[in-house]
Amino acid sequence: MKNLKTCVITWLLTAFAATGVAFAIPDADVVEVNAEGQGLTQESACRDALRNALELGGKAELASYSQVENFELIRDTIFARADGIVTDYKVLEKGDAAGGIKFCRIRAQVKKSAIASTWGEVQNVLDQLGRPGVAVYILERIDGVVQDSSILESQIEHKLLDAGFAVYAGEQIRNIARKESADASAEANLAKVRAIAKDFETQIFITGTAQANAAGNKTLFGEPTSMYNGDGMIKMYYTDSGQLLASEALANWRGGARGYHTHSPQAGKKALENAGKELVNRCYNSVMRQWATRISSGGELTLEVEGMKMVEAIKLKKKLRQIHPDKIVAVNGPRATKGIMTFRIKAKMTAEELVEYLVEDDWAAIIEVVDLKLNRIQAKKVGG
Repeated sequence: MKNLKTCVITWLLTAFAATGVAFAIPDADVVEVNAEGQGLTQESACRDALRNALELGGKAELASYSQVENFELIRDTIFARADGIVTDYKVLEKGDAAGGIKFCRIRAQVKKSAIASTWGEVQNVLDQLGRPGVAVYILERIDGVVQDSSILESQIEHKLLDAGFAVYAGEQIRNIARKESADASAEANLAKVRAIAKDFETQIFITGTAQANAAGNKTLFGEPTSMYNGDGMIKMYYTDSGQLLASEALANWRGGARGYHTHSPQAGKKALENAGKELVNRCYNSVMRQWATRISSGGELTLEVEGMKMVEAIKLKKKLRQIHPDKIVAVNGPRATKGIMTFRIKAKMTAEELVEYLVEDDWAAIIEVVDLKLNRIQAKKVGG
């Protein structure tokens, strides 16, 4: 019976080949879906379409992980890497949609095995690095008056907390700054915000400004309404290096609250709340893309070695590459500044894990580690 089945399949393949017709055997691992995405740019619209395709095609697989710890964070990390997972797709249509946004419609093939392997990879890195930490500080003004708390800041915090991030709120930053008699506003002292974020041992800090100003009165649905206009900007940085990762801005949003007065704090807060819906999503997507990049290509660690000559530093660079071929992605440098050789290391490990290598065996005869921060290692040449 088995031989007969094999013969029939062989005969069918030969017959279809002779007629020039493609004969495809269904692949149980592949799901084909149509998906559409939207965004402010064509690139972001296509990226959104890929994310939606991954969500549609991998719905059953992702649901099977729903009881796993940090489910939301791992799931959204996988969505952020959709363009690297869904590689077989075709753009069916793209262009302008209502409201000045772009759309992209695709047909994609989603591999279930790719979702499973990526899930395992992300979970392993998460177990290794721990939950990513984020510090958030947004300075808000209504009619030029600085607010004690920030609506936009609160919205970002809730979004990140729900996703599984370890979040340190702007209120904590304000309190520390007050104790140190410092001005930690995003405009006045970015270095202070970064320094406090470092103390929290966060990977990313988000800061920015938002303001709402009176824009007259208007009658809406028969009711007098105080109207406000506003604008805002959010910037995201790596805490250890201060490198700018993303900048999101939104201008000329409107909001209002019932009232006869031109100046209305409630109307100003409503304008800020309206802005937050868009800005928070864009900020969250940026955070997830950076976090996903860190997992897939490794984060950046800085190694500073004092008292070493250039020839010695070049030899050290080669030795660093050999520590762990799978985890040390690249070693950039050395850069010499004031007697210190600086190496920037792309690695799929924490600074603490790298130090474990640097204090063992023959490493101890080359350099001595003197300080360890979140993503920064300071050392000096032995005998230098």
